[in-house]
Amino acid sequence: MRPDTIIRKSSSWEGLFQRLTLILSLVFLTLPSIAVADVTGKPRVVDGDTIWIGETKIRLHGIDAPEMKQTCIKGDEKYSCGQAATVALKEMLTDRDVKCQGKDVDRYGRIVAVCFVGEVDINASMVVLGWALAYRRYSMDYVDEEATAKASRVGMWAGEFVEPWEWRRK
Repeated sequence: MRPDTIIRKSSSWEGLFQRLTLILSLVFLTLPSIAVADVTGKPRVVDGDTIWIGETKIRLHGIDAPEMKQTCIKGDEKYSCGQAATVALKEMLTDRDVKCQGKDVDRYGRIVAVCFVGEVDINASMVVLGWALAYRRYSMDYVDEEATAKASRVGMWAGEFVEPWEWRRK
């Protein structure tokens, strides 16, 4: 085989490979991501900002609730605000179907989603009730709801607390 024939064959294989790579890239870019698909079902509450629906772990988008072991102060009393946030979310979701609209996947592999019971935004409700804060590091979606909770002095706002992200850092 002559050297120029080998070069032409090599070039045609490279061209074919490049075209195939481009086509596959376009196909994958246009497919909806399975990881951020909507999920619907009966939830199991993990804590104030995390639920499971079936085999899918979901982190509520744009909010940050106190950790399970986190305590807050109301008057002269320390109380487990992490557990209180979890109870609030459980009460909101017990025996109800939840629909979560996936937005992203976090570094732990959880779907990050806005979840609803009917038309009620659960994420917003947790913030309005004072059991979660707007997680400004990732979203400004619930800043107004946080201001409402703070002004109403409900949930954690009824006393003193450390922001969950600061509490985790310590």
